[in-house]
Amino acid sequence: MDINRAFVGLGGLFGAAGIAAYAAAAHSASGHMATIAPILSIHAPAFLALAILARMSKAAYFGGLVLVLGLLFFIGDLAARDYTGDRLFAFAAPLGGSLLILGWLIVAATAFRGLDFKSHR
Repeated sequence: MDINRAFVGLGGLFGAAGIAAYAAAAHSASGHMATIAPILSIHAPAFLALAILARMSKAAYFGGLVLVLGLLFFIGDLAARDYTGDRLFAFAAPLGGSLLILGWLIVAATAFRGLDFKSHR
């Protein structure tokens, strides 16, 4: 089976970061880690599935890239608020959230043959 190894690696990293965020939330008064943990944890197995789908579909690959950017901006902004007391940059979290929604819509579009970009190989 041909897989996208970058997405497998990201799935593993997001899973590990999700568990670390749960641990941080248990020892922190801040609410951001409690928000970050489930978001990372639900995206970890999704990236493992995208590792396979992205090799068959350019649309799924592009959707995965959009999801990565969305996670980096959204999670990055919330984590920055906890650790530095300041935002990543203005509107980073809303931009990240919007990219997450867009990324999932792009992935969903791969279900429709006419909207797919054909093979990514």
